[in-house]
Amino acid sequence: MITKSELQQLNKEANNVRIKTLETIANLGVGHVGGSLSVVEILTLLYFKEMNIDPKNPKMEGRDLLVLSKGHAGPTLYSTLALKGFFPLEWLKTLNQGGTNLPSHCDRTKTPGIDMTTGSLGQGLSAACGMALSCRIDNLDNYTYAIIGDGESDEGQNWEAAMFASQYKLNKLIAFTDYNKLQLDGTTESIMDLGDIEGKWRTFGWNVYRCDGHDIAAIESKIQLAKLSNNKPNMIILDTIKGKGAAFAENKLSNHNMVVSQEIADEAIAELMKEL
Repeated sequence: MITKSELQQLNKEANNVRIKTLETIANLGVGHVGGSLSVVEILTLLYFKEMNIDPKNPKMEGRDLLVLSKGHAGPTLYSTLALKGFFPLEWLKTLNQGGTNLPSHCDRTKTPGIDMTTGSLGQGLSAACGMALSCRIDNLDNYTYAIIGDGESDEGQNWEAAMFASQYKLNKLIAFTDYNKLQLDGTTESIMDLGDIEGKWRTFGWNVYRCDGHDIAAIESKIQLAKLSNNKPNMIILDTIKGKGAAFAENKLSNHNMVVSQEIADEAIAELMKEL
């Protein structure tokens, strides 16, 4: 159970992550604003409370693992890792520039704290399944987390992974769908309607939970329920807003990968600073 003081601190950290993400993208001048800002709360909760990790020892054996399958949301994960102490905050200014350790999409060979290279949409959940099974074989008692997109859920490989996880009863796998209902060139409903998304995952043999993806306390309660599972993988559907927290991008189709001037970012950051 998350305490009131913990929740206040986590909400503050989430606001910091959102600000750093906007600063990072604005410094480059272009980036995946929408899908980055919709996963701020889940990444903040995982890295600042839920996961067993050590920023001083990023490859610690037995640590909890994360696969950000929607790797284009890397700016938010980078901001989270930097604020957590995995690498200097100054690195954020080098996003997707020559010689950087922070490429546009997550790369485990370049960035401390990145557990899996991602960005080829549809493949991350399969990787997470393999990692979870490997940890079981090695008698590790850790959790593997995965975050997939709703547009990414059009990819058939996700559903092959869903069958695999159920077949092998990967109960230490906790996945999240960032259900912001927008993708690159339209709404998820108009391009490939996911329909009864909860029913789909249940039919594939998963425990399924759903909550507001910007409500940290609600997400944490669902994670605790998932951890009670002893024979099924777990999917938590997060109802989110693409571009959450930045008025110039919030819930706009154009926010997938957009030009972000310093001026417009500063306006959004000023609003977020009021909440600190």
